[in-house]
Amino acid sequence: MKINHITQLNADSKVIVQSFLQDENFDGQLQKSCADYALNFDLVNQDFKAELKEFQIFHSANNQKVIYVGLGEKPNSLDIIKAFRTLFLKQKTKLPDGVTIDVQNLPNEWIEYAVIGSMLGGYDLDLYKTERKGTSPIFQKDGVLNILSSLENTNDIISRAKAIAKTQMQIFDLMNAPANKKTPQTLADWAVNSGKKFGYSVNILEKQQLKSQKLEALLAVGQGSEHPPVLIVMEYKSPEAKQKVGLVGKGVTFDTGGISIKSSTNMHLMKSDMGGAAAVLGTIELAAKLQLPVHLIGVIPACENAVDGKSFKPSDVIGSYSGKTIEIIDTDAEGRLILADGLNYLVKNYQPDTMIDLATLTGSCVATLGYHAAGLFTNNDELAQNLAKAGDQTGERLWRLPLWDIYKEDITSDVADVRNYSGKPMAGAISATKFLEVFTENHPNWAHLDIAGTAFGDIEFAPQRAGTAFGVRLLLEFLEKMV
Repeated sequence: MKINHITQLNADSKVIVQSFLQDENFDGQLQKSCADYALNFDLVNQDFKAELKEFQIFHSANNQKVIYVGLGEKPNSLDIIKAFRTLFLKQKTKLPDGVTIDVQNLPNEWIEYAVIGSMLGGYDLDLYKTERKGTSPIFQKDGVLNILSSLENTNDIISRAKAIAKTQMQIFDLMNAPANKKTPQTLADWAVNSGKKFGYSVNILEKQQLKSQKLEALLAVGQGSEHPPVLIVMEYKSPEAKQKVGLVGKGVTFDTGGISIKSSTNMHLMKSDMGGAAAVLGTIELAAKLQLPVHLIGVIPACENAVDGKSFKPSDVIGSYSGKTIEIIDTDAEGRLILADGLNYLVKNYQPDTMIDLATLTGSCVATLGYHAAGLFTNNDELAQNLAKAGDQTGERLWRLPLWDIYKEDITSDVADVRNYSGKPMAGAISATKFLEVFTENHPNWAHLDIAGTAFGDIEFAPQRAGTAFGVRLLLEFLEKMV
């Protein structure tokens, strides 16, 4: 699909899309639009109320199909994206190869969201079906999406939106891929290919290097799988960078729970246990694509937590990159183990000014916040405020939970420096974060995001649970506001 900027409506435009807020300007804007497109205002006003994600189709006297999209009262950027994605997803088989979106009544920054949503509406979840549905004309190579706008820099906005949407759709593919199509090496290859394409460096530490550098926690989690673990290290550095930001993402490509095996009921969903890694991959790629003036390091410990005679076991005491020893209480608390090595590797080798890790870490966080927000943990109030503000802007909401030292008792071990699981049926997300904190070298500007409920969920765009690319736009917003 080609996306063009136009400043006046083409005579041959057969499908026109326009969106509206439910505000004091709604009636006036709708009346003007009806006059522009030769529609009967009274009839339109009866059917269309501009509710969020509502869309109504009207046929004008000029033989045009006019589609009105509702944005509700106070939408955030994700609401706008979802409104356009819903329209293009549900109507894509009925849309011709040319569609015009009239954005002249929208705030300038919302043009980006309209373009992203329209592109995401063409995402195809049928990754491995042998009989795939035909592509909608608008999403084929010769399809044309016109953006009707009087804003001079509309082409720049379109370019940015295309960059974001394309990366998001790649992240969808990674999240939705099953375990036999997605190994630790798959994530490494993705990073290498992206780095070559967009000009950032990628270094992959394979099994022998992990052993020589003593990333023992990562090795322990991965030792039961036929697919060896890797540590993916990515670095994008702008010449204009003033801040060094480190990102760490949990990359468990499939999690059986190990010897502490999970129930079979929802184990198939554990292909999504690399949601943190996916967010880091997408953010690094976008930073390079958009040439953000930052110095960004991404570290992804990637492995598969499988069941085998070689698997690590409850009661084992393992080492770690930091040198600290860890008592294993539950092998299904594996994400914090690999993050421990990833965080410590980042701190010791790169000394970032700010450090953020993301992980589909605990069911406890899902029980606390459901599927509508991720857990935010940090002792830095300014960092918490900036991350929460970025999340509010992108619609990827964060809610701060405590990190008080009283919770250290949950990870105290009798036989090692620390244990990986409290064994208590409460405060699991907090005790997991207190475990991670041990390996941050008391970094003063560190935050942990538990995205277990938000990275992979029941969404209106898929018949079953699917990847959301949660964290990519949030981190992009955070980085851009930082500079």
